[in-house]
Amino acid sequence: MFYGILAAFAAFSVILDQVVKYLVVRNIPLGGIVPVWPGVIHLTYVRNTGMSFSLLEGQRWFFVVMTVVIMALLVLAVKRKWVSHPLGLWALAAIAGGAVGNFIDRLRLGYVIDMFEVEFMRFAVFNVADSFLVCGAILLVVYVLFFDRQAREEKPHDSDR
Repeated sequence: MFYGILAAFAAFSVILDQVVKYLVVRNIPLGGIVPVWPGVIHLTYVRNTGMSFSLLEGQRWFFVVMTVVIMALLVLAVKRKWVSHPLGLWALAAIAGGAVGNFIDRLRLGYVIDMFEVEFMRFAVFNVADSFLVCGAILLVVYVLFFDRQAREEKPHDSDR
């Protein structure tokens, strides 16, 4: 049941990402800007063939392969119970949803559609999938640092038996 909820969450993140991208493409010209919260954030339709800050620009197949590898690792982490705490599982679901959202763009278009641009600091233009990826990664770090370590320390070691 819980795994079904996690899968639904990941699917929701993919659908939300793709719907927002569709709306941006339909309603904002490439390079166009639409204020959302003046001085804070606006929508800017850009195409990104790299990652954040256009790093590794034009490396489409690298990102496709890396996404497949990451998804395989996520599946293994769940299947082999490397991650079993709910916080870690939510983190993996968010990462999976974000990865698939951008994967769809890379396969279908050859680039990722980005649209959120913060105005109060110099930062990369990003999308919904990126947000799920980053939040999932942060949650995963919190899980590894605090919850996973605690579970390992509580398990009896073979030498203790």
